[in-house]
Amino acid sequence: MNLFERLQKLDRRWIYIVVALAIVIPLMIPYNSDNITSPPTENTYQLIDSYAGREDRAVLLSFWHDASTMPELYPMEVAIIRHCFERNVKLFLLSFLPTGAPIIDYAVNSVKEEYPDIKSGVDYCNFGYIPAALIMPTIIGMGDDIATAVPTDAEGRKVENLPIMKGINNYSEMNLVVEFSGSVAGGYWLTYARPKFGTNIAVGVTAVMAADEYPYLQTGQFIGMLAGLKGAAEYEKLVDVFAAYRAPGDPMGVTYDEEGNKIVPGRSFSSDVLEDESIQKLLKITTQTKAVFSQKEFDRFLANYPPEVQALMSSYKTEEDNNVVIDVTKVKEDDQKKLGYTAWNDLNRMTHNTIYKFKTARIGMNAQSVAHIMIILFIIIGNIGYFISRAKAQKK
Repeated sequence: MNLFERLQKLDRRWIYIVVALAIVIPLMIPYNSDNITSPPTENTYQLIDSYAGREDRAVLLSFWHDASTMPELYPMEVAIIRHCFERNVKLFLLSFLPTGAPIIDYAVNSVKEEYPDIKSGVDYCNFGYIPAALIMPTIIGMGDDIATAVPTDAEGRKVENLPIMKGINNYSEMNLVVEFSGSVAGGYWLTYARPKFGTNIAVGVTAVMAADEYPYLQTGQFIGMLAGLKGAAEYEKLVDVFAAYRAPGDPMGVTYDEEGNKIVPGRSFSSDVLEDESIQKLLKITTQTKAVFSQKEFDRFLANYPPEVQALMSSYKTEEDNNVVIDVTKVKEDDQKKLGYTAWNDLNRMTHNTIYKFKTARIGMNAQSVAHIMIILFIIIGNIGYFISRAKAQKK
């Protein structure tokens, strides 16, 4: 028997084992990869980013799903929440499903661990679970007055008294709704909020449901869409390249200029930046431990800290290829405390190391891509073997 004939007789359990390994190994041993961002994802990102630092703009996230679709939807929710926290975008959250409320808490609290300055009622407001019977009055009511339509938040506080409501009244300010769903997403917002109030709508859906949403994108009824794990991976990439980016010496939190205007950290979206080779270091999902600076960048970075912190950081620097390098794994635990939370956190950020919860979609896409390639190969080889076997049988 030739190779193809042997493969035809191969026990299918071996095929299952190979496919299983193709999924498990990339999940356990991540490798650096890149993916091209698509216009529906970029449009969603750009609209949210245009609200950065503004008192009179906000985003509403609607969690219309349960735990069964979390593998695809949860990473995109985390990515958008992280984007809002990084770029000082006011954020509101709600769920019309009882199963969605705990997912909101899980997502927000998971991201908040890395942003100790973010406060409930100031930077974000969780409306929690709103019964499905109140969908229409809530969606339509928020078009007139948010605080009247949803009088209390998930913590029982009066919404109208929360600091986040300064400058926020209705859809004129909360002018983007992003709904995450494992079924047809955005339907109620599309029917009631967009025609009456002109609300911008974007959706995050599972990959299998994306085809149903494309007509709404083509007609402009949806301004953007995150489709499955691929969409989540794209958004993670955009956040790393733009929102989470800090040049050495740039302030990590919101600062103000001499006129009192907000200076929001990160950088605005630009398609040119995505094509720049220098961003490849920002896309790595393998563990990074070295902060690399030119001498000018290092001097600018040190200038943000007191002399004792500058001296301590300088004691750990080495030189590689005419660059200043600090390997954070070599900084002693006692010295980490001496640096203080701010300086230590800033130094860690300069390694461009993305923590696991902010790269889960990209790790999942690695496994998905390898598994799909393996399945395609098996289909091609199986078909070749089948036609060779059939040709031989016909000759006999």
